[in-house]
Amino acid sequence: QVQLVESGGGLVQPGGSLRLSCAASGGIFSNYAMAWYSQAPGKQRELVARINYDGVTDYAESVKGRFTISRDNDKNMAYLEMNSLTPEDTAVYYCSAVRYPRTYWGQGTRVTVSS
Repeated sequence: QVQLVESGGGLVQPGGSLRLSCAASGGIFSNYAMAWYSQAPGKQRELVARINYDGVTDYAESVKGRFTISRDNDKNMAYLEMNSLTPEDTAVYYCSAVRYPRTYWGQGTRVTVSS
């Protein structure tokens, strides 16, 4: 059983930056692909960025060039660096750990982009 705890959300002005962190425990972290999802009010949860166990990354088109996902296998941590934030990025951001057939989720951290 993998436990995930997100942190780093908050209120930021348009054009600002935030760094989300995801602390993992309870499994062999390096065996899991890690991902960040967002869920805006009234919308479905959708993939923002993913990083495989070997460091290969994938991004939603809407965040390419603005967001960067990374991981530190020694610290059992995943990160999402978010730059040039817009109000459309406002959502709850969830960290997930995937190793087929299981997916684990954190409780989410809220990001609000507003002036």
